[in-house]
Amino acid sequence: MKALIISRKGIRKGTLSIAHTLEELNIDNEISDNPTPEDFSKADIAIAIGGDGDVLKVVHSLKSESIPLLGVSESDGESFLTVGISNFKEAIKKIVKSEFWVEEAVRLKITVDGIELPPALNEVALFPSKSATLMEYLLKVNGEYMWRDYGDGLILSTPTGATAYAMSAGGPMVHPLADVILIVPVNSLDVTRRPLIVSDSADIEVEDLGSRYECEAIVDGTLRVKVKKHLSISKMSLPAKLIRLQGSSSTQQKLTQKVKLAEELQKMPPSAKLVLQTLKYEGPLSQKNISEKAMLPDRTTRLAISLLLEKKLVKRLQSLRDARHKTYQIA
Repeated sequence: MKALIISRKGIRKGTLSIAHTLEELNIDNEISDNPTPEDFSKADIAIAIGGDGDVLKVVHSLKSESIPLLGVSESDGESFLTVGISNFKEAIKKIVKSEFWVEEAVRLKITVDGIELPPALNEVALFPSKSATLMEYLLKVNGEYMWRDYGDGLILSTPTGATAYAMSAGGPMVHPLADVILIVPVNSLDVTRRPLIVSDSADIEVEDLGSRYECEAIVDGTLRVKVKKHLSISKMSLPAKLIRLQGSSSTQQKLTQKVKLAEELQKMPPSAKLVLQTLKYEGPLSQKNISEKAMLPDRTTRLAISLLLEKKLVKRLQSLRDARHKTYQIA
C-alpha cells in the first residue's frame, strides 16, 4: 500500500509525525503540498492533514481522480471529516486490516456565469457580498419554475453538508447516503417558504439575481466567486471517497451532535455563526486572522469569539513561546 500525504505549508511537525508512523508500519508514502493527478494515481489512499477546510480543499482538487481519503486533524479533536492526530496510528492499523469502509459522498458540480468551479462536498451558498442585504432570485429545477424569492440568500447542499451550514439555516436533517440535494432559502420574506428536497439527478438553476450589492457563490466556506447572472448546480459524476473507520462515532451519534450544535447556532448572531464556520474550515486562527478571513470588523469578531467561548463551542489556545499570542479552534 502507498499513501499520499497532503499537507499545507506550516504544519511540518504533524506531517513528519504521520510519515514516521507510516514508515514504522512499512507503508510507502510521499508528501506533497500541491499533488498532481499523477501523484493521486500512484497512491492507494490519500491522507489530508489539517482542519476540515484542508480536507475540503483536497476534495476540490480531485476531479477525474478517485481515491479513498482520510482526514487527520492537527489536534486531538475529531470532526466529521477528520480523526485526531493522536489516534492516527490506530486508524492506519485499522485501514491495513481492512477494518474500514468507504463512504461515497455526492459532490456538486457548480457553474457560475458559464465557468465551472471546484466541486462542493458540503454546499454552495449564494449571498450578497454585504451581509444583512436582501437578494432576489429565480429558482428552476429541471427547467421548471419553482419560485421567485426575496431573502438573505440561498444554500444548495449535499447530504454531507445537510448537518452543517444548511441545518443552522433551518434545513432538515438528512441521512448522509440519501440520493438528494437540499435547497434551503435563508430568511425569506415569504413566511410560507420552506426548504425543498430534490433528487440528486436534478439540474438546478438560479438566475435573475438582484441585490444592492454584488452576489457571491461560496463553495464549502472556502472559495468565494462573484455571480453576475447565473448559477447552475448538478451532481458530479464522481463522488468523494471518504474513509470511515469501524468503531468510530455512528451516523446517529454524529447527527445528534450536529442537531445540538444547530440549536445553539440558531440562537446566535450571524457574526458568531460565521466565525464558527471559519474556524471549522480553516482550523486554529488568531483573532486577527479570523477577522481577515471572515471579513468582519475587529470589534465584531471579538464579541463573537467571547460568545462562542461562553457557549464552549470554541476554545482558546496559548502559545508556549509567547503567552500573548492566542489562537482559537473548535472545541
